[in-house]
Amino acid sequence: MVNREMIRTIERKEYVIKEPVPNERGANALRADKDKFQKYMDDILDVGCHMLATMTPNLQNQHEDMVAYEMIQNLKDIYERQALQERYETSKTLFQCEMSKGSPVGTHVTKMMGYIQTLEKLRFPLKDELATDVILQSFSDSFKPFVLNFNMNEIDKTLPQLLGMLRTVDSNLKRNGSKSIIMVSEAKGKGKKNGKV
Repeated sequence: MVNREMIRTIERKEYVIKEPVPNERGANALRADKDKFQKYMDDILDVGCHMLATMTPNLQNQHEDMVAYEMIQNLKDIYERQALQERYETSKTLFQCEMSKGSPVGTHVTKMMGYIQTLEKLRFPLKDELATDVILQSFSDSFKPFVLNFNMNEIDKTLPQLLGMLRTVDSNLKRNGSKSIIMVSEAKGKGKKNGKV
């Protein structure tokens, strides 16, 4: 079990991960300055040991010769690079999505919405209009009448609302065939988006 007193102690020393190591005080420095420097060195060693103890062996090997401030800077660099790579892979997958003929539209759109949510978590949110366009562009030919009608009527829907409409269209297609696709009609400005996915 985690020792709460230990956590409070470390929290009081967290300044060492925000500030680089100061220059060592010379022999002629005031006693107060020397004491302050020594306290910093003691605290940074203590925090560094606790940080290393919580790391995986691989990360420990990478950081064992660093002080706490340097560890934090290096970890930020590592995870920012990973986030950039994840953003690249996710956006590539999203923009290359194509719905297979005969596959359920709900499954396809839900998968794409998941990629869009991942990009938002990676601080790369798509505007609602672009997200809608990306989804509509991924459909098979059987949905072309729906897409044309959707764009001509400038229908304004959130992604969950769009998903609901598409499920209805998909159900209608399966029941009546491609000649009987539901044509949606809505005045411009209605159904305004009131939130992101």
